Amino acid sequence: MLGRVNHIALAVPDLAEAAERYRSMLGASVTEPDNLPEHGVRVVFVTLENTKVELLEPLGEDSPIAAFLAKNPSGGMHHICYEVADILAARDSLVAAGGRVLGNGKPKIGAHGKPVLFLHPKDFFGTLIELEQV
Repeated sequence: MLGRVNHIALAVPDLAEAAERYRSMLGASVTEPDNLPEHGVRVVFVTLENTKVELLEPLGEDSPIAAFLAKNPSGGMHHICYEVADILAARDSLVAAGGRVLGNGKPKIGAHGKPVLFLHPKDFFGTLIELEQV
């Protein structure tokens, strides 16, 4: 079911500062910021040869990233995203195996313009999992 790692997401308290640090200290290529109101986040991607790192900051006080940063003020790893060929088949297989999909179970459009779902972190040893259809 799982394909390659699409990205690893890090919640950060200041997106501009984090993007600049990746550029200046690590020599990384960083995309322009993008607001994703449906997800309550503002994001940039650090593009690497074999994957991406997504830097997230809250877009408003109701953002799930705001709650994450309240518990982790310096930021930290938020989730890992795996690619799947068919997100609905992946969802149905996970649910049949006892897994929990967050939200209403319907895919939303993610930062790459593709359908995504999030899986409950308690089902995966404390790690929030995002699935992205490719």
